[in-house]
Amino acid sequence: MSAYSKMLVAIDLTEEAPQVLNKAKAVCESHGAELLLIHVVEPVGYAYGGDIPMDLTELQDQLDKAAHDQLAGYGDQYDIPKANQVVTVGRPESEIHRLAKEHEVDLIIVGSHGRKGFQLLLGSTANGVLHGTECDVLAVRIN
Repeated sequence: MSAYSKMLVAIDLTEEAPQVLNKAKAVCESHGAELLLIHVVEPVGYAYGGDIPMDLTELQDQLDKAAHDQLAGYGDQYDIPKANQVVTVGRPESEIHRLAKEHEVDLIIVGSHGRKGFQLLLGSTANGVLHGTECDVLAVRIN
């Protein structure tokens, strides 16, 4: 029996997403595991510090719809069923932890951008996911 039966890959819907998805799909197939594809949309209020006195609901809805559409495209391309595609709103690290626990995931796969210091090894989201998770984490180095 494989060490991993259910994996979660979290992508940021940038042009680097296929690098992470290709690695996730290969690891998943080598273990005969189920793959959960997720994207976390950060609340618009976070981007503006919550200081703008206006209703950002419509903008948030547009971002959410665009994320669903993009994730569905990746799901089709990588043969990931709709039931295993999740778009959620919140802080990426917290939502990834929550979904991993909720879906009893064995391995979380995230992309990692180069940064300075310790974050040179892991991007800020990857670093946040690593600290606080109850399962293994694979950080895919993004070129």
